[in-house]
Amino acid sequence: MSTVIITAVVITLVGVVVGVALVYTGKKFHVEVDQREVEVRSCLPGNNCGACGFAGCDAMAAAIVAGDAPANGCPVGGQSVADKISAVMGVAAGEAEKRVAFVRCKGNCSVTTNQANYVGIQDCRSASLSGISITSCDYGCLGLGSCVSVCPEHAIVVKDGVAVVSREKCIGCGLCAKACPKSLIELIPVNNYVAVQCSNKDKGPQVKKVCSAGCIGCMLCTKQCEFDAIHVENNLARIDYSKCTQCGKCAEKCPVKVITIKG
Repeated sequence: MSTVIITAVVITLVGVVVGVALVYTGKKFHVEVDQREVEVRSCLPGNNCGACGFAGCDAMAAAIVAGDAPANGCPVGGQSVADKISAVMGVAAGEAEKRVAFVRCKGNCSVTTNQANYVGIQDCRSASLSGISITSCDYGCLGLGSCVSVCPEHAIVVKDGVAVVSREKCIGCGLCAKACPKSLIELIPVNNYVAVQCSNKDKGPQVKKVCSAGCIGCMLCTKQCEFDAIHVENNLARIDYSKCTQCGKCAEKCPVKVITIKG
């Protein structure tokens, strides 16, 4: 019985000592947390995608409070989140239009041909480093899914050899764009459904040889636009989203139908 009592006393004393030590350590090394940081963190969406350039939403909140990031620095939250954070910080929100990913390639299996059978790591970045052109178009989507593997919302899939984004699921984090070795993915305003689905910068005749759906740089789209919102640069049509009114005239006149109005 005495052994049991001694053991119990020792355990109790150890517990008391450890408890006192923890309290002392907690007070000694206590770091005051700015309440604004807690409030800003509650405004952020919590995706922890890192698209803002910081290691998750906690780091982003700390950076905003410290003045190292703007109130509209979250690309996922858009204007509503920027407005909430600006209210907490007492600063102007600035513009933070929500964006979604768009794949600038229409070269699926029906309009291009495979010219090589790639055997290796099923990753676009690895295939790109090998220097092998899997499809007839050197600018086109490799279709091995590097973008798919990094998407936190499962908003992108490879269909018929080309990556396709679900606008409904996409949060606009931009991780897929960073992962694409061909730079085929760009972020466009979520409310703008007009986009050029091609990245080939070759001249029209060369484009037609490798893809029947590629932009041929004919400039019919630019002639139709009344708002100076679309231009052909390096043989490829590009849209200025700050001017585009989504009238759809460019898409209607495009002879290869490479301009989409569906997103």
